[in-house]
Amino acid sequence: MAASHGQSGDRRGSWTFLSNHAHVLVCLARDPDARLRDVAELVGITERGVFKIVGELEEAGVVTRVREGRRNHYEIDTTVTLRHPLESDRTVGSLLSMLLAPADAKRLGLRAARRP
Repeated sequence: MAASHGQSGDRRGSWTFLSNHAHVLVCLARDPDARLRDVAELVGITERGVFKIVGELEEAGVVTRVREGRRNHYEIDTTVTLRHPLESDRTVGSLLSMLLAPADAKRLGLRAARRP
């Protein structure tokens, strides 16, 4: 799945409602064993950018990296509250429950938000 941010012919423009941090988080929630190279391709940023974001998510206690052989596995703490004052009454889990497919939300112990 290639990123299509701001390509010509894209009427949506070059901005999105979610930050790259949210995009990386969604990718890791969907596939906790994902390679950062693959996450970078999906999000449309560099691997170095993803590495920095994952480090910031780790520092904030949202993501824990567990080394399994030669690969990393990422665990998400869905109880961490969102950082901006406008959303500080919400958790990472409430955000992910809205963005993930029901099966992915269930795997994280979340109830998926109802889709119209």
